Amino acid sequence: MLMAKYLIMSINSPKKGVMYKVASALILLTSIYSCGKIEYKTVDGFTQGTTYHIVYSADLPIELDTLTEKILFQIDNSLSVYNKSSLITRINNGEQIEADTLFTNVFNRSREIYDISEGLFDVSAAPLFNIWGFGFKNRERVTPQVLDSALALTGMDKIWMENGFVVRSVPGVTLNFNAIAQGYTADVIAFEYDKLGIKNYMIEVGGEIVCKGMNPKGRSWSVGIDKPESGNMIQGAELQDVLLLSSGGLATSGNYRKFYEENGERYSHTINPKTGYPVKHNLLSATVIAQDAMTADAYATWFMVVGLERAREIIESSEGIEGYLIYSQNGEFKVYKSPGVRVRNRD
Repeated sequence: MLMAKYLIMSINSPKKGVMYKVASALILLTSIYSCGKIEYKTVDGFTQGTTYHIVYSADLPIELDTLTEKILFQIDNSLSVYNKSSLITRINNGEQIEADTLFTNVFNRSREIYDISEGLFDVSAAPLFNIWGFGFKNRERVTPQVLDSALALTGMDKIWMENGFVVRSVPGVTLNFNAIAQGYTADVIAFEYDKLGIKNYMIEVGGEIVCKGMNPKGRSWSVGIDKPESGNMIQGAELQDVLLLSSGGLATSGNYRKFYEENGERYSHTINPKTGYPVKHNLLSATVIAQDAMTADAYATWFMVVGLERAREIIESSEGIEGYLIYSQNGEFKVYKSPGVRVRNRD
């Protein structure tokens, strides 16, 4: 006999700095007891200014809490801008300190996607988010002079790595990996679980997900996609769809919860790092499925910058990238989903 208790988790993890993410509503196992079958266990807590939730099959007679906490501690000390003594904080403050493997991996992948996106995914864009009030500072009066000053400190073409050290062509350029670090964190945990031989797991960090195998009912893992309505402020309260995932990474970005209005005009928290201005288009939410969560994380952010049509083009021309895009048309929600996206039946 197998007994389980389920809960639609509400994950609310505003990511300050480079990008905010809209966390998907996850259908997670919160407790389970097994008689003659594999037991599933959970690990959850807080990290990098957000939450994490993990469900895994207890294929081995070991607890994964300590291992998971060790990984999260190492990543927090390397990549978290919320940690005032982390490696990235010290580098942003101008210290000449050698980067570790975690930092180097994320930096290199960020640069790769910066190049692929022609600068529209940019982990050095924190100054732009600050002036618009979506970063670590209060919003300023955005004038051409203020915008030009922020743009002068934006661009991964101004910062690179040499022999393990960060080098800048413009003093004051900083990094914020929030648009990619949570996805990478889920990937690192998954890698360690794989080495141990864990056959089934769902790892979620700040809304970014890696899945493998099956859930406790022997089915694909279920991931709820929130309906992108302005009043839908609680994750999981009202779902657009439930996607099915058995392997790979998934991430969702959106701009319908983070915005402000001024003089009758709405300003999205999604900033185009090349122009410095909030984007204006009808794409409300972008969910990406990829081989790993780090890639899904970055692509979802990129899609929210370029909008619906360009996002569709990228999905349809990119190997290993699947997308579920929610957009507005004539006052209604419409959905584009690529052929590889599986949706749970509504019955």
